[in-house]
Amino acid sequence: MSDQSTNGGNGLERPVAQTDGAGGGDAPALVDPFGRRITYLRVSVTDRCDFRCVYCMSEHMTFLPRRDLLTLEELDRLCSVFVARGVRKLRITGGEPLVRRNVMWLFRALARHLESGALDELTVTTNGSQLPKYADELAALGVKRINVSLDTLDEETFRAITRWGRLSQVMAGLDAAEKAGLAIKINMVALKGVNEHEIEDMLRFAHGRGMDLTLIETMPMGEIDGDRRDQYLPLSTVRSRLAERWTLTDIPYKTGGPARYVEVEETGGRLGFITPLSHNFCESCNRVRLTCTGQLYMCLGQEGRADLRAPLRASESDGLLEAAIEEAIARKPKGHDFVIDRVARAPAVPRHMSVTGG
Repeated sequence: MSDQSTNGGNGLERPVAQTDGAGGGDAPALVDPFGRRITYLRVSVTDRCDFRCVYCMSEHMTFLPRRDLLTLEELDRLCSVFVARGVRKLRITGGEPLVRRNVMWLFRALARHLESGALDELTVTTNGSQLPKYADELAALGVKRINVSLDTLDEETFRAITRWGRLSQVMAGLDAAEKAGLAIKINMVALKGVNEHEIEDMLRFAHGRGMDLTLIETMPMGEIDGDRRDQYLPLSTVRSRLAERWTLTDIPYKTGGPARYVEVEETGGRLGFITPLSHNFCESCNRVRLTCTGQLYMCLGQEGRADLRAPLRASESDGLLEAAIEEAIARKPKGHDFVIDRVARAPAVPRHMSVTGG
């Protein structure tokens, strides 16, 4: 069965699932050289996107040939092997994951791990543009919460940041997700001189609708049309500014990712900070990232990777694949090397964020 032959409709029929790597076995957990148990897999199902955000992509991107992508069935098999080895959380990312043809087949397949109890959470990071089409089915399949990337509430600024997007698309997506009962976290990349003056407005907007808000520092990944030195806004500065007007209290709330949260007393809502440059949290990293071509990146901020496509396709059993995964986890570094290069002006990592997923 290929992407072209799977049913891309919105019906809730479940595909016939493979049994290999279905989870629930006695296989040992994946533990890296620093004793960190790998329980979180982020899966990029496509490098394509219907937006062209200025901090993520060049306007005229060259995307991977579709023939290079893993099929949805192969992605299901890979994810299932990770679940069998102790991964408890799967996040589907991109690019924009919901533009992948027949992508709901993959959600329907992976939902069996929620039903079996082998998986705690299946979730997605999206720009929101496709949520009017898919929010109801995502909720029906067991997706409880989603992350939506939204950097501004101003139509003109939104168009400038995304180049191709319309704010109304995302707002309709948020409405659809709320109606479907999905919990929503807004991800806002803080950009110096672009949207930093809107952070408090976004805080009021998100918390006023019962949504969490997470602020993210721009990451030096891939060549873009602008200069990241002009974009970078340390979140330590943002937090100090916010603390002058809001009461921020550190809380132990975690979602499995790198964000550290505070509660905002005046709103009762949660505010997260992801600070890969000013203050990373690599010591507790439990994540690895799989690309749509089967490359496993053990760290978002380093180039070390392992090819899982070759062992995946070399055998119908999972022995070779599991061995490749174990070898990769044994090479997971202690932390990343993100830095804004103010001399060479080169990105710290040459691949674009859309290749690996956020």
